[in-house]
Amino acid sequence: MFGEGLLDIHRMRHSAAHIMAAAVCRLYPDVKLDIGPATDAGFYYDFDLEQRLAPEDFVAIEAEMAKIVKENVPFERVESSREEADKLLRARGQSFKLERLANIPAGEVISFYGCGDFTDLCRGPHVERTGDIKAFKLTSVAGSYFRGIETNPMLQRLYGIVAASDKEIRIQLERIEEARKRDHRKLGKELDLFSVQEAVGPGLIHWHPKGARVRALIEDFWRKEHFRNDYELLYTPHIGRAQLWETSGHLQFYKENMYSPMDVDGGDYFPKPMNCPFHIQIYKTSMRSYRDLPLRWAELGTVYRYEKSGVLHGLLRVRGFTQDDAHIFCTPEQIEHEIAAAVQFALRILRAFGFENVTAYLATKPAKAVGEDARWEQATASLVKALNGVNVAYETDEGGGAFYGPKIDLKIKDALDREWQMGTIQFDFNLPEKFDLAYIGDDGKEHRPYMVHRALLGSLERFFGILVEHYAGAFPTWLAPEQVRVLPLTEQVTQYGAEILAKLKAVDVRATLDSRSEKLGAKIRRAQMEKIPYMLVVGPKEQEAGVIAVRARAQGDLGTMSVAEFMSRLESEGPPHGRAVAQE
Repeated sequence: MFGEGLLDIHRMRHSAAHIMAAAVCRLYPDVKLDIGPATDAGFYYDFDLEQRLAPEDFVAIEAEMAKIVKENVPFERVESSREEADKLLRARGQSFKLERLANIPAGEVISFYGCGDFTDLCRGPHVERTGDIKAFKLTSVAGSYFRGIETNPMLQRLYGIVAASDKEIRIQLERIEEARKRDHRKLGKELDLFSVQEAVGPGLIHWHPKGARVRALIEDFWRKEHFRNDYELLYTPHIGRAQLWETSGHLQFYKENMYSPMDVDGGDYFPKPMNCPFHIQIYKTSMRSYRDLPLRWAELGTVYRYEKSGVLHGLLRVRGFTQDDAHIFCTPEQIEHEIAAAVQFALRILRAFGFENVTAYLATKPAKAVGEDARWEQATASLVKALNGVNVAYETDEGGGAFYGPKIDLKIKDALDREWQMGTIQFDFNLPEKFDLAYIGDDGKEHRPYMVHRALLGSLERFFGILVEHYAGAFPTWLAPEQVRVLPLTEQVTQYGAEILAKLKAVDVRATLDSRSEKLGAKIRRAQMEKIPYMLVVGPKEQEAGVIAVRARAQGDLGTMSVAEFMSRLESEGPPHGRAVAQE
């Protein structure tokens, strides 16, 4: 189960948001409130205010929060009928809270939490008293559409952090500043990696040459490792008939995330939000035998999902993305081995990209589920055995599985110790039934295959954004869009520089020549800003000796060496060797 420490942090953050809202209400009595949840990094609250908040306003809000903390009043929970809650919120003119109230499901308990003179529609939980909040800081303010819908009113989202001491607050602020420097949207523009064009639409990514080069390197590595691990690759269409999505259940349960249909020959076709129904159709092209299984099919498939504009975020939340998808079809006897192999493969791929800190989360059967109990038990047992057999910590999320099967979620921590959801290994008892999948067993009879959804990186867009922030744009040499820049000291040695460049390109090193008439210092500064791993300085002395002066992005000057010596160094920093990520 998830630890009490996580719950305590959640309580602190949620309570700090509540205290911040109380302070804002004291300072701005006409404010209208929306929601104030805890987040992975801190807390926020959404306000409707006539006055536009700015950082200079934070001092007064923080001072009022400090008063509320010093008052040390208890957080008190009061349950209410829907009618009483409606009457109270209407009397206060809290229109956004009224809409939130209307969306609380029938039969669910409605509760308010109060501290002193402030009461808020809230589920909780909270700390015992306001004095339990020891240190806090407001960090930023931004616009946010109500419920994330661009046609709704724009609210002001005020962010903050909370900790057990002022020292911990300072550490968090340093981390926030470092995260700001590493923001993939900022670095994406500075390094000319990608853009989002308003003329095309939000949430749709344009990969520029340098970003596309990195993506190609990721894809090439991904494909090669899948072939080495006995996967076959598929390519499937971007649209499919409505009937396909009706059978899969997407039109019943996922329609709000799907784009509107297009009319094709008098029938409705939908852009695909998932790849799985297409892989299933390929499975059904012939009757499979147990001798054919397992089938491991992978695809870098582009999918389209509607996301509200308020939640779009650079590369991390988009509307069109390429998913590194795979599906495994196997017999019940093969499932344990397949799960173990998938976990090992996922871990090695993530570590190949520099993510050593990986944690797994085992999500088990929820209250509402499909499939026989025996299948759920076998599936869950195989997930547990796979996790116990590899070097990865895991926690159990009881009841957190999908209705169609248990799963393993793999999460990594980046250079700033932030956790990111990455790979998923997901059982599915639902789609094989819906599409009537079968194979002929060794008894000559038809049997239902097991089906596993498997993703390693998630989406290429999101993974690339995480990579940019993890490395602060300074990709390892094997992933850098430009690995080497040759810098001639004078025009007289430009030809020698061109010869060095030709030797590098002949062995597929990604290199360029900076032949501009600028001082060497300016050329080095430009290359450093563009985060080029290596700069090769060539002048008359280097030309005469047939060598190069090597400067590394991180280490600085490395001295002179022959081209062969430098090539050996580059090779040692090449992509992880196939054996390092192959199945054991």
